[in-house]
Amino acid sequence: MALTSEQEPREAGETQATPITSRFLFVDVAAQRAKQLRRGALSRLDRQSHAPHKLERVAMEEVRSGLVDYTLPARFELFGKPAR
Repeated sequence: MALTSEQEPREAGETQATPITSRFLFVDVAAQRAKQLRRGALSRLDRQSHAPHKLERVAMEEVRSGLVDYTLPARFELFGKPAR
């Protein structure tokens, strides 16, 4: 699984990522995004308050909002079973 470039902000007219229906995939994508945030990537959320938030929570909210693009390996199906 790969995420898109850490530093490229999403354009206003771009479509959102495919919704994640698997909670395991959600955790994997959010963990990768949290790692990017820890390494200095900018948050993609528009926050009104500037209170500090845990990076894991920020990553989960970004994934839940469809702000994080991801790709799956070629032989992976959305239900977590390998393709035959």
